Amino acid sequence: MTVIQLWQMPGGIHPPDNKRQSTALPIQAVPLPRQLILPLSQHIGAPAEPCVQVGERVLKGQLIAAANGSISAPVHAPTSGIVSFIGPQAYPHVSGLPAPAIVIDSDGQEQWCKLVPCPDYRPLPAAELLAKIREAGISGLGGAGFPSEAKLRTRAAEKITTLVINGAECEPYISADDMLMREFASELASGIDILAHLLQPEQVLIGIEDNKPEAITAVRAALGERPYQLREIPTRYPSGGEKQLIQILTGAEVPSGGLPADIGMLCLNVGTCVAVHNAVVLGQPLISRIVTLTGAALGKPMNVNALLGTPVRELLAQAELHAEQLERLLMGGPLMGFTLPSLDVPLIKTSNCLLAGSHQELPAPPAALPCIRCGDCAEVCPALLLPQQLHFFALGQDHEQLKAHHLFDCIECGACAYVCPSSIPLVQYYRAAKADIRELEYKQLKAEQARQRFEQRQERLRREEQRREAERQARQERAASARLQTEQNAAAPAGDNAIARVQAQKAGTLSDEQKRLKIAASMAQVTLKKAEKQLAAHATTELQTQVDELRQAAAAAQQALDAAMANSELPANAAPFEDEAARKKAKIQAAMLRVQLKKTESAAGDAPSSEQQAELERLRNQLASLEPLLDATEAAATLSAPAPAGEAALKRAKIDLAMKRAAMKKAEQAGADASELESLRAALSAAEQALHAAEDASGKPAPELVRTDKRPIDEATRALKTELAYARADLHKLERDESASAKMLEAARTRLAEAERKLQERR
Repeated sequence: MTVIQLWQMPGGIHPPDNKRQSTALPIQAVPLPRQLILPLSQHIGAPAEPCVQVGERVLKGQLIAAANGSISAPVHAPTSGIVSFIGPQAYPHVSGLPAPAIVIDSDGQEQWCKLVPCPDYRPLPAAELLAKIREAGISGLGGAGFPSEAKLRTRAAEKITTLVINGAECEPYISADDMLMREFASELASGIDILAHLLQPEQVLIGIEDNKPEAITAVRAALGERPYQLREIPTRYPSGGEKQLIQILTGAEVPSGGLPADIGMLCLNVGTCVAVHNAVVLGQPLISRIVTLTGAALGKPMNVNALLGTPVRELLAQAELHAEQLERLLMGGPLMGFTLPSLDVPLIKTSNCLLAGSHQELPAPPAALPCIRCGDCAEVCPALLLPQQLHFFALGQDHEQLKAHHLFDCIECGACAYVCPSSIPLVQYYRAAKADIRELEYKQLKAEQARQRFEQRQERLRREEQRREAERQARQERAASARLQTEQNAAAPAGDNAIARVQAQKAGTLSDEQKRLKIAASMAQVTLKKAEKQLAAHATTELQTQVDELRQAAAAAQQALDAAMANSELPANAAPFEDEAARKKAKIQAAMLRVQLKKTESAAGDAPSSEQQAELERLRNQLASLEPLLDATEAAATLSAPAPAGEAALKRAKIDLAMKRAAMKKAEQAGADASELESLRAALSAAEQALHAAEDASGKPAPELVRTDKRPIDEATRALKTELAYARADLHKLERDESASAKMLEAARTRLAEAERKLQERR
């Protein structure tokens, strides 16, 4: 094997390693627990989604929770048994809050589900190998817990030139990776083979601290003639950090805010490599891990291969916990670990150590003193940060300065707090500041998304309004076109001329002169419409003058046509609308004119434009010329027709009276002069007399007048009815409110029942 050069990591400390306490014994097996607790979130990313139900029997290795998203990992049953609960359970986190989990009651049979081993994996495509790793639920076993498949997937976007295998295990007390490399070196080599086949890197570098000679010997023997480079690195905390190990082995620095893949590097823990071997070669999902049990409060420190979900209490019992000596229980090492809230939390994929410290071993931290600006923290920082400045900005919640000083490059190794003479818990301040910034950024992201949704909605409403306006204008244009066609074919200022022209057109009796005038009128209207459109698009004085001249010419052409039609079709002494069909058409035309006049008046408002004023005048003239002819026709029909008898005459008299009343009301609203009103009153009086006569002649008995005297409601009854209405409304409102309590609903029902009782008694 080729020996490579080593580079020096900046900063770092040399705390007592305290690893030999737990390496005296080989890795021990743990008795099968009675119950296993499997949290759905044992990794970075989205929690897994349960795919089993309470009461369902599961087999060892069976999928019980599927990955929920691209950055997620599934969860499998560590043993066979019955799913007894799905919901919040104790969770190993510094907050002490419960988390969703699946609880399995073991049946003691350890019955495996069907496995699909693949000893010859080389013919498989990369996508299928990645799928096997994802389906096995493998996440980083070094402590970070990032889903391994998502990390390996960078091969598609970034060319990986160097694969780094992390066996440094630099934190004091922890020896899980050391024992794994000693006892599972061949599986480690097989896992590295699979990863090298998948990523096709130019070189594979394995870094192990020089305080693990047994592990180095075992791994070197297992590698044999493989072209991987194994290197002993100096024991210095935190050389096991991903970026720090890459710098020690290659001299390359990961850019601030970047990932190793950005510079063609990929770093994986030795435990992750063994899990990859088990997933691909044996077909086994990740259901167990090696964990260090150590600390002065344990009578028998050791490393155990424990099933995920095993309660911490049972693991500590195997290591002979002396509860009276236990001062603090940490998950992880003394520098990066955290205090567990209870002994009932389960073992998860990222749990590499349980440190049961005594009072002498883990004394309570002293009270923090003011910073003396000694600079020791900056000297030991492996990320070359300024911890004292970060502390100052964290106290002031100056998030912009924290980000400017690269707070998120901090790996939270705790070296700064370890050397601080003022005993300031610096890492705690950094973690809190990171959480605050993430929460603020999340809120800003949600606010930005809400703003974008609002703007998109406003844009949709604007486009919808434009569409409706376009449709409205199109309807108006179609209506105007249809109106023009109707006016040209069936209407004219005078009713007799209109009917005569329609009859002449149907009979096909138009003379040459009439045809010429009709064509001239149509051409004038078309020319006028075109000019009006040009004026609407480009309003100029010249166009306005031209439109006015064309409007006068069109009106003159229409008048000439009407005069020709009237002179040729109707004799001077002819009674208007003697034909019943013509009379009906005239009535329809008058009704249409009234509707059109009303719409135009509404659109014009109090200050009509010149075009609107001209249109109003035209409509009023047409209606004024048509209504007298209709009245004369009705009068002639009344005089010539025999007097109706019976019910038909009564009905006709009622209709006539209603029409006279409508005419009278219309004249009063229009402000007609006194003579016209007097004439209409006389006509109305005559219509009333005609109705009385028709009633007498119809033979119907006079209607019997029945008067009903409503009794007034007294104030007390009115108050009771009001109270009943309010009580009923309040009850309905509470019934629709999901947050209303049962007590509030019961009080409302009691109030309603009491109101109904009082009103009934009053009646």
